[in-house]
Amino acid sequence: MSDTLPNILWICTDQQRYDTIRALGNKHIRTPNLDRLIAEGVAFERAYTQSPICTPSRACFLTGRYPSTLHVNRNGNDYFPANVTLITRVLADTGYDCGLAGKLHLSAAHGRVEIRPDDGYRVFKWSHHPSPEPFWPTEQHDYQLWLQQQGIEWDAAYSAESVEGWTDRAISRAGIAARYHQTTWCANEAIAFMTQAREGPWLMSVNPYDPHPPFDPPAEYLARMDVSDMPRPLFQPEEMESQLDFEGIDHQTETPRSPDDYDAQRMVAAYYAQIELIDAQVGRMLDALESSGQRQDTIVIFTSDHGEMLGDHGLLYKGCRFYEGAVHVPLIVSWPARFRAGVRSHALVELTDIAPTLYDAVGLAVPENVQGVSLLPILTGQADPEVHRDFVRCEYHDTLDRQYASHANMIFDGRYKLVVYHGHRIGELYDLLEDPNELRNLWDDPRSLPIKYERMKLLFDALMLSTDEGQPRTGRY
Repeated sequence: MSDTLPNILWICTDQQRYDTIRALGNKHIRTPNLDRLIAEGVAFERAYTQSPICTPSRACFLTGRYPSTLHVNRNGNDYFPANVTLITRVLADTGYDCGLAGKLHLSAAHGRVEIRPDDGYRVFKWSHHPSPEPFWPTEQHDYQLWLQQQGIEWDAAYSAESVEGWTDRAISRAGIAARYHQTTWCANEAIAFMTQAREGPWLMSVNPYDPHPPFDPPAEYLARMDVSDMPRPLFQPEEMESQLDFEGIDHQTETPRSPDDYDAQRMVAAYYAQIELIDAQVGRMLDALESSGQRQDTIVIFTSDHGEMLGDHGLLYKGCRFYEGAVHVPLIVSWPARFRAGVRSHALVELTDIAPTLYDAVGLAVPENVQGVSLLPILTGQADPEVHRDFVRCEYHDTLDRQYASHANMIFDGRYKLVVYHGHRIGELYDLLEDPNELRNLWDDPRSLPIKYERMKLLFDALMLSTDEGQPRTGRY
């Protein structure tokens, strides 16, 4: 370990909501290791993704720039722009030994192994969607290759174990055993990388696919869930009709589902079971840092690329919507040697803020084109943990499905959340102080016109001021 540079363990789950950690208020889930990480660091309780979809979000937090600035707005892009610099590439050039296990997802990964950009990773253990239908060349899909080396046949091992009552596979199902799970494999690879002998600092990106659908945790994790104790989705019956107003904007809202029409609590239990497996593997990685004497000198970041609707408002999964379940994500940062411990920050923060925080933490100047704002002052106790940004933004631009080439922007100032669906009359405005569950859309309320127009202006200004800076200027003309 360098005398001056910290190691970095960066854990990013896929599609994990903000309200899935026991220490932050969810009494239905067991997350002792994430609770431990919170006790050792700073929990940012109002962190927001810049896209509710994977690729644009990941491009954003790996650069500190907005998806529309990068022109990386879609899942399924053929390649990642060559002129965009990732923080991992910068750290590798600084002397970091960089490794990855799991997803990268900066370009299309359906039916192929994604094309790597200049990402800086020396060790690249790639695995994307470990579904019942693996569609990658096995020799290039490191997780599937590892299973083969263990003598495990995916088709036989996936859903090989049954759990009584778990019969609706559209909602939840038993997946592969925990010891062979992709989340466990990611932790195995991280531990092997972190405990290698080396002279300089390292960065390890751990990107499991869970808790992304299908909701298919190991049978042993399903079996310990008390379905009757699970919370039901946020929902009111009139949303069966009101959500249809968004038909044609978002594929989620073609067929809103009442939680009375399916076993919603069982679905939540399966989702939480996936997160409990994640928590167990976080514990293994933290223990490995402790036992190898590296914990004090390692920055640990835990976050997710975006959230999951999980039945709220009649919606499942993800899409062109901006409810809290979709855009509000966990963010925990810990460095025992330097950062404050046990702090709960209620400041508005973005995932764009991670990259400049790392620049700052390792003593590098933050590039002028980085749009995020470093969290280092809050982490070190030099700034009020309740204040960081005046507002956060989130974007959706032709992101997920060619059938829904929708464009939308969200702005949230800590009280009012405005969503503009470009080219459509309909929009959303919520007062989260009075209506934290986002059940009353004030968009068409005449009394809310001043609030709506003020935030439209704020959003317009923010969008214009974040446009690409263009080519370097060499003269006046």
